[in-house]
Amino acid sequence: MRPRLKRLIFIAPLAILGMLLFIAIGGELVLQLWNWLLPPLFGWHQVTFWQALGILALCRILFGGFGRHGSARSNVRRRMAERWEHMTPEERERVRQSWRGRWGFCPSTSESKEQ
Repeated sequence: MRPRLKRLIFIAPLAILGMLLFIAIGGELVLQLWNWLLPPLFGWHQVTFWQALGILALCRILFGGFGRHGSARSNVRRRMAERWEHMTPEERERVRQSWRGRWGFCPSTSESKEQ
């Protein structure tokens, strides 16, 4: 066997075990925090471990997304800012007009000067 394949065979189970351990610790942390804080404060019911994992997954979906922590959004913003900087005043006005036509708003001139 090649050394790279041997290393992969050794690392893959460790990576899976690490992910499962990370999920278990996260679920237990949500469980403990929920059951410690929310029932006494608001009178809500206590949750089970599986419900805590569901809450953790729901929060990830709603607030964290599926990608790498907003990298796609920041790349889009960066590219838009670069394009805006290279536009002439006439091109910028055309973009503002298209925004007005599509969404009924336009950033103020002070906002566009800041970017």
